[in-house]
Amino acid sequence: MRAFRLAYDGRPFHGFQRQPTVPTVEGRLFDAFDSLGVFDRDDRHRPPGYAAAGRTDAGVSATAQTVAVECPEWCTPRALNGELPADVRAWASAPVPADFHATHDATRRAYAYHLYAPDLDDERARAAAAILRGEHDFHNLTTDETGTVRDLSVGVARDGDFLRIHAAADGFPRHLVRRIASVVRGVAAGNRPPEWASRLLEPDPLDGPDGAPTAAPDPLILTDVSYPGVAFERDSEAAASAADVFGDRRRDALVRARVFDRLAGVDGTDPDTN
Repeated sequence: MRAFRLAYDGRPFHGFQRQPTVPTVEGRLFDAFDSLGVFDRDDRHRPPGYAAAGRTDAGVSATAQTVAVECPEWCTPRALNGELPADVRAWASAPVPADFHATHDATRRAYAYHLYAPDLDDERARAAAAILRGEHDFHNLTTDETGTVRDLSVGVARDGDFLRIHAAADGFPRHLVRRIASVVRGVAAGNRPPEWASRLLEPDPLDGPDGAPTAAPDPLILTDVSYPGVAFERDSEAAASAADVFGDRRRDALVRARVFDRLAGVDGTDPDTN
């Protein structure tokens, strides 16, 4: 058995979990394992021993998604990258016991939400995060009906025009981090009092206009999954490939942002017209 760390840009995919008619990260991963001969998709539903750390939603990215599979030693991150699309890069791996399960053996998962917040109040944002921190029943912040009680670590840090919301727990019900981001934004913008965050943790359902909306998926990244006793080894060539691919995308995004800056200047303030 071998476990792999994956980084991917979630925007082109309809989530991580395989679906029959739309592109997903897992679907592309299964294609790669099939091409490498790790399993035959015509004979098996999934690769032998396969499991993943979690199922990110459509648009959500990752730097440390983790999957495990029975595969030969030659199946390295760089070999996997040779069959994966550029949107998905393996960059580290580790040998794991035959009974290893990438979902159930994970003891901690961490996410970061990069909230565009040039005008939001940092202290109010931190106050909202402090209320949500600790062990609570987050039933008002998820669509799940079970597994809603979690011991959550939440922090907020200023990074230029962004607030980085860091959340870690042993597991996350659906949409929890994205709704936490909307709570932090609502309180930090002054649209909601800090007491609203407390009300969301109470037993009574709170939905509709009083509930917490689900923030956009694009700013969310799965940043870490912890497995005690598993030491991942970085594949330098595979990691360099990831740096190249996503570095190019960063450059393209900066260029597009520059264009949008100029398009926003149609009110006559664009320096290109002066």
